Amino acid sequence: MMGRVTDIDAPEAMVARLLQELLGLRWPARLNSAERAGVDLVMLDSDIAGCVTSWLSHGGSLDAWRLGILDRKLSELERVLPELGEADQPRRWRLWHEMALLITDTGSRPAT
Repeated sequence: MMGRVTDIDAPEAMVARLLQELLGLRWPARLNSAERAGVDLVMLDSDIAGCVTSWLSHGGSLDAWRLGILDRKLSELERVLPELGEADQPRRWRLWHEMALLITDTGSRPAT
């Protein structure tokens, strides 16, 4: 049984909390074939989700390959954010952005 997280500033706890909030959001079907700023939103969502969940399941570390993916997806996300309308569920993308920044800012140590 996991104990209650008491250090709300710990990056892993923050990312886990943000992910739980995101998982409570329903995926809008209108985004299934949507692109913003030349970026496929389904792939952006999927790729970031894979990196975030991998980072959490590996105790706050990612292999170099996933770190590279996350860096690229963060750049794509920063191009997409200004292009989003309310129907694009901007909260979802801001949550992904915040999680990606937390992970990359922690100096995530590559998994071996």
